[in-house]
Amino acid sequence: MQTILLVETSSTLRHALKRCLINQGYALEIKPDFTQALEALDDAAPGDYTGIIIGWPSQTHSAADEFLTRLCESPFTDLPMLVLAHEADSTKLSWVSSRSQTAFLLWDNYEETIQTLPNLLAQHERAPCCVSEDAAQIKVLLVDDSPTARVKFRKLLDMCGYQTTVAACASEAMEMAMKEKFDIAIVDYYMPDENGDALCRRMRTNPHTASTMLAVLTSSYLDKVIHASLAAGAVECMFKNEADDLFRARVAAMGRTVRASKRVEQERSWLQGILTSVGDGVYGVNTSGVISFINPAARQILGYEPHTNLIGLHPNNLFHATARENAQAKTTDLVHIDNAIKQGKELHGVESTFTRADGTPIQVELTIYPLHIDATHEGAVIAFRDVSLRKLLEEELKWQAHHDPLTKLLNRKYIEDMLEEEVRRLKRSHEFSALLYIDLDRFKYINDTMGHNTGDQLLIEVGAQLQLRLRKSDILGRLGGDEFAILLRNVAEDELFQIADKFRQILDDLSFSRDGRTYKVNASIGVAMITPETITAGEILANADIACHIAKGLGRNTTHLYKKDQDSKAAMDLDLGWSTRLHHALQKNTFKLYYQPIVALQELDVDNLPEDQGSLWSYMQENDLLNYQHYEVLIRLPNSHGEPISPNAFLPTAERFNMMRDIDRWVINAAMQQMALLGPDYQHVTFAINLSGQSLAPGHLASIIREDMEKYQLHPSRFMFEITESCAINDFDTASELIEELTKLGCRFALDDFGSGYSSFSHLKRLPVEHIKIDGMFVRDIVTDPMDMAIIRSINHIAHTLGKKTVAEFVESAATLRLLKECGVDYVQGFYISHPLAKLPEKLTTQILLMPNSFTDHTG
Repeated sequence: MQTILLVETSSTLRHALKRCLINQGYALEIKPDFTQALEALDDAAPGDYTGIIIGWPSQTHSAADEFLTRLCESPFTDLPMLVLAHEADSTKLSWVSSRSQTAFLLWDNYEETIQTLPNLLAQHERAPCCVSEDAAQIKVLLVDDSPTARVKFRKLLDMCGYQTTVAACASEAMEMAMKEKFDIAIVDYYMPDENGDALCRRMRTNPHTASTMLAVLTSSYLDKVIHASLAAGAVECMFKNEADDLFRARVAAMGRTVRASKRVEQERSWLQGILTSVGDGVYGVNTSGVISFINPAARQILGYEPHTNLIGLHPNNLFHATARENAQAKTTDLVHIDNAIKQGKELHGVESTFTRADGTPIQVELTIYPLHIDATHEGAVIAFRDVSLRKLLEEELKWQAHHDPLTKLLNRKYIEDMLEEEVRRLKRSHEFSALLYIDLDRFKYINDTMGHNTGDQLLIEVGAQLQLRLRKSDILGRLGGDEFAILLRNVAEDELFQIADKFRQILDDLSFSRDGRTYKVNASIGVAMITPETITAGEILANADIACHIAKGLGRNTTHLYKKDQDSKAAMDLDLGWSTRLHHALQKNTFKLYYQPIVALQELDVDNLPEDQGSLWSYMQENDLLNYQHYEVLIRLPNSHGEPISPNAFLPTAERFNMMRDIDRWVINAAMQQMALLGPDYQHVTFAINLSGQSLAPGHLASIIREDMEKYQLHPSRFMFEITESCAINDFDTASELIEELTKLGCRFALDDFGSGYSSFSHLKRLPVEHIKIDGMFVRDIVTDPMDMAIIRSINHIAHTLGKKTVAEFVESAATLRLLKECGVDYVQGFYISHPLAKLPEKLTTQILLMPNSFTDHTG
C-alpha cells in the first residue's frame, strides 16, 4: 500500500483530505503541524513515504521554512509532492515550479487530489534516465558567459546523451556555428558582448545557421525579454531557476522536432507512413511544382475523397485558387508560395487562403520546408492547418471591441476613435464635418413601465431607423443607454441644421408598438461642427452633448446647433449645476447606497430555477439556499421626488471636476458604517466597492481604509474592491501598487469589465486580483451567439489557470445562467438574480460551507 505523509494545520481541511484519500486506498501518516512533520522526516527511512501532501502554511513559521528546505535536499528532492493553498501567488508558484515532482492545487479544488496524486506517483515510477541513441545524434551549442551555468547545463545535456559544445560569448558562438552545423542552440539572454536575442537574429538570417533550432535561456521573467527572444526566432524561452526535469523536457521536445526534420530530409521513403498519422495537412511537391505526396489530413481539410488522384497535379489547379476564382485569396500570396518552393526557401507561419474541392475558401497557416536528398534540392514539403475558426474568433473579438452588443451598431470607443481620425483629416483639408448627439426623450418611462426587454427592442428599432438616412460616408453608433451619435462627413455649414433635423423627424414619425400598446418616439439632437480648427474628439463630444442638453431644455423633440459664443455659458451652467448638487450631497450626506447580490453558481440547481427576471434572489432566500451574502455596493443620488438618479447622469461631471476621489471615500465610509450596523447575524455578508481611476494613487486611500476598518472594528477580508480593466491597464504600476497595499491589509480585489477594452492576459497574470468580472457585452447574447460563449469559455479557462475566480455580469435570464454554469463560471450578477436593493434583507442565512468561500474566507 502507498503511504502518504499529510501535513495540514486545519483539522477541518485534514478531515476533508483524509476522507478523500482513504477512499482511494492510500495509507496516511497525518501531522497537524510542521514541527512534527520535521521529526517524521528525521525518522524516515528511504521508501517509507510514497509521497507528501501539505497545506501551504498561512503564516511564516521557522519549522515550516525548515520543512520546505529539507524537501529540496537529498534524499527528498525527487519525492512526489502535492501543495494545496487557498490562493495562488508568485511565492508559492515559484517554489512549486523550482522543485521537481511537485504539483499545486487550490483548496477550492481539493477533490481533484484523487486525479493529481496518481499522476504524480506514476511519473515518479517511470525510469529517470534519458540517454538514448536519438539524443546522441543531436548536436547542441550551449552559449553562456557564466562558467557556473555552462557547467550545470552541460552536465544536464551530457546526462541525456546530447553532443554538447559550449561557448562563452556571442561572437565565439557565431564563429563555432559557421564552422560546424548544430541542431539546437541554447543561448543565454544577457551576455557582455551581445545579448541572446541579437545572436538568435544573426543565426536566423544567416543561411548557414538558419536551420538551427534556437532557444533562449534566462533568469528574467520580464515580458520584454520573452517577446524579444521569440521575435528574434527562438522557439523556446527557458528559465534558469526552473526544475532540471523541466529543462530536460524542453530540450527533449526540441530534439524531437530536430529528429523529425532530419527524417523528412534524409529518408523520403519513410514519409508516407509518418504523414498518415499527422493531424495537420501535409503535401509535397517536386521541383516542377506538382504534388508528389499528400497525407489523409490534407485531403480531409481540403474536402477530397481518399480515392481521388491528386498525385502529379499542380496545386494551382486544385486548391491554390487564383484571385479571380477566390476573391479572398491574394495572387501575391500564391506567387510568394510558388517562389519559395522553387527557390528552396524555408518559410514559417505564412497565412493564405486555399479553396476546397466544393469551391469554398478556407483560411490556412502553412510552413514550407525545402526538401533536400543527398544535398540535392528535390522540391518542398508544405504543412498547413485550418485556422478558419481562429480567424473567426479574432474577427469576432475585433467586432465585439468596436460594436454595441444590443443594437449591433458601432460603440462609443469606435466613435471616439473615428472622431480623432476625423479631426486629423480635416486639418489637411478645407472640408467641414459634424457630430449629432441623439438622446431619446422619455425613454426611461417606457423602459420602467414595459420592462427592459421592451426598452431594448425600442433601442434596436431606433438604430435601424437612423441607418435608413445615412450616406455611405456617415457613421452611426450607440454611445450608451438611450444615446446615439452620427458622424456626418463633408457637410455644408448652412445645410447642417436641416440635415440633422431630418433625423429628428424620422424618429418623430416612428410609432413603436409592443404588447398592444403604441408609443411615440421623440429625440433631442445636439449638433457640433468639426472644423480644421477643432482640437480634440473630446471637445466635439462635449459640444454636442451640451447642445443636446440645450435642446432638451427647449422642450425636447428639438434640434440645436452648438454655437460657442451662445452656448459656452449654458455648458458651464450645466456642469456647475451638477457640481453644486454633488457637493451638496457630499456635505449633507444625501447619497444613497444600493446593493446588488452576487450568487455562486455552485449553489444552484439549474434544472429548478424560476423564470421571472429578478426573482432568483427571493427564491434562494425563501428556500434557504444562501450559504453567504455578497453584494456589489452601488451609489445613487435621489432627485427631488426621492427617486434614484443613475450614476451615468452625474459621474461624468464628477470626473471633470475631480470629485471622484471624494465620492469614493463617501461610498467606502458609508459601506463600512452599514457593515458595522449589521450585527453578529450578518457575519457572512461581504461588500464589493468600486474604485475610480482618480482614487488609484497609492498611500492615501489605503491609510483611510485602514483607519475606517479599525474605527468600525471590521475584518478587511469582508471587503472586495473593484477597478475596471481600462483603469488597471492605463495606469498599471499605480494600480498594482494600490492593490498590493490593500491586499497586504487583508482586502480582496476584482478586475471589473474584463474584455471591454484591449484585454491583456500578460497584465492579468501580473495583477494580484482574485476575481475577474467578465464584461456584460459577452454575457447578454450568450444564448443566441455561440462566439460569445466561446469567448467566455476562454476567459474562464485562462482565469482559472491563473488561480482566479470569474464573475459574469449582466445575467438577465435563467437560460443565460444555465449556459454560464456550463462554461464553468463561478459567480453571476444581474437583473435575473435581482435588481439593486435599496436595503439589505432583514433575514440572512448564516449556514457555513465546509470549504471556505472565496468571497467570505475570513476570520472576523
